[in-house]
Amino acid sequence: MDTNLPVSKNPRVVIVGCGFAGLRLAKELRHAPVQVVVIDRNNYHNFQPLLYQVATGALEADSIAYPIRKIFAGQENFFYRMADVQRVEPERNTVVTHIGDIRYDYLVLATGSLTNFFGIESLERNAMQIKSIPNALNLRSFIFQNFEKALLTENPEERQALMNIVVVGGGPTGVEISGSLAEMRKHVLPKDYPELDLRQMQIILVEAGAELLGPMSKKSQEDALRYMQDLGVQVRLNTAIKRYENCRAYYSDTEFIPTENLIWAAGVNGAAIPGLPPEIVARNKRINVNQWNRVEGFENVFAIGDVANMVTEEMPRGLPMLAPVAQQQAELLAKNLVRILQGQTPENFKYLNKGVMAIVSRNKAVVDLPKDVHFNGFFGWLTWLFVHLMTLVGFRNKIVAFIDWAFSYFNSDQALRLIIRPFSRRDVKDDRGKKAAEHQTATAEYIPTPPAIQTPAG
Repeated sequence: MDTNLPVSKNPRVVIVGCGFAGLRLAKELRHAPVQVVVIDRNNYHNFQPLLYQVATGALEADSIAYPIRKIFAGQENFFYRMADVQRVEPERNTVVTHIGDIRYDYLVLATGSLTNFFGIESLERNAMQIKSIPNALNLRSFIFQNFEKALLTENPEERQALMNIVVVGGGPTGVEISGSLAEMRKHVLPKDYPELDLRQMQIILVEAGAELLGPMSKKSQEDALRYMQDLGVQVRLNTAIKRYENCRAYYSDTEFIPTENLIWAAGVNGAAIPGLPPEIVARNKRINVNQWNRVEGFENVFAIGDVANMVTEEMPRGLPMLAPVAQQQAELLAKNLVRILQGQTPENFKYLNKGVMAIVSRNKAVVDLPKDVHFNGFFGWLTWLFVHLMTLVGFRNKIVAFIDWAFSYFNSDQALRLIIRPFSRRDVKDDRGKKAAEHQTATAEYIPTPPAIQTPAG
């Protein structure tokens, strides 16, 4: 199949993935003497940090997504192709996709990350995740479906498992969705399910480490734990889920938490693309790059964002997988590509840490800024709202999100409790006949389409 890309006198920069990194790079190249081609399996960019709000009914999906073509309307050097990338062939300067081969002069991999289940097959098969809009919508449907089932069952043990929600992973995603679920339990579910005794509903946040929000300051960790406990979330630190089967989340060989709802937010891997030498792909599936974000061993292949493994003296385990890192790398790479075209030496990347934050619930958030500046509570919550509102793509999305947040704040309600498409996590089979869930292979930015003999990634 012909991709029908026009021939240009300018070199072609192919960007795989339109997440934070790919989007920013394509924008920064708008005036550069290059042809920009973005490949993504989705025709929209989505704002990952707010996926948990889609999952809990605080926002609708189209509030955090924006069409790629609309974002770049008017950018004359921009072209988009909706495609699954199967592999790269650097020896031919070619990206192989399901719609045909796409040649490049410069290739930039911005494929983001995939959920890391740490090789635990029962979790990969049965746990829910929130890495994409389909994930979030599936999770929302699944939770409310289980509450509908809880109304019907006469078995108290089955009802308890249907109502319990276990969140695995004490990072920002785990903390934020646990807090949102606790708010939903307090303000929303009693109105919808007065027949259920919601005092029996347990929200359990499980973290293998000794504290929540590991990368943040000690003060933020303590504040987050206190907020969680105030909301009635059971926090179990130094606890790892070893397997999940038959509605039981086992944290030892015999001890388990009964739950039909297990949300996995415990880790991610880079979404490396087939075709690169295995020696340049780190254990966490991130691609080794130098200080110019150039992939090791290649002159015209680069990687930015979560998939890029850039090791520095300050970050010997690689830069953190955060949106600001991805955006700053994209901004510098845009400048460096122009410098390379002009025969100049590229500049080294230096990450400017502007701070990290996490929201727990209404009026409760923690913020860490450089120079050991920390604040929390209502002011931290306002800061979190402002930063995320301004970072959303599209004026309409900003307005809609603001209105939805204001409505929820003053009414203590979330109107988006819709089961639009009933979801079953055990009704999809992969190529080898094993049961696998649709939500397990959906990612926000990229999923390689494997050959028929391979198992789908993720």
